[in-house]
Amino acid sequence: MVFVGNAPSRRRCRLEKIDMDKNTHKLIFVYNADSSVFSQVSDAVKKIVTPNKYECNLCTVTYGAISMKDEWREFLDSLPFEKEFLHRDKFHKQHPELESTKLPTIFISQNNTLNPLVSADEINTQKDIIGLKNIINGKIKSI
Repeated sequence: MVFVGNAPSRRRCRLEKIDMDKNTHKLIFVYNADSSVFSQVSDAVKKIVTPNKYECNLCTVTYGAISMKDEWREFLDSLPFEKEFLHRDKFHKQHPELESTKLPTIFISQNNTLNPLVSADEINTQKDIIGLKNIINGKIKSI
């Protein structure tokens, strides 16, 4: 952290507290898709050919055929949290105790405790990025 001039020590402490808070909260986005190359290619084809049968609405809303949509990336960059993105297989490997959790889901990790922030049911009702952003913004206001 860089300070210019004679910043009051109270200001310095406040800035350090904000940084500490940011580091204790992390959003974890878990896709209802696996990470293998075959799965990713298959998913890209499904999104184009039969989008209504694709099983990951988080992917559908936030990604085009191959890459993250700019509007979503800009929104994520504006959030004051660390972010982690996991495919279903990697998430289940890291958190086998949560294998029964319906995906996709957005979790929040606070002090090494993982809790659902946005459920699969909430994500699956969204038709666009605006709706998903509104849900996330509403939920993080209380954090």
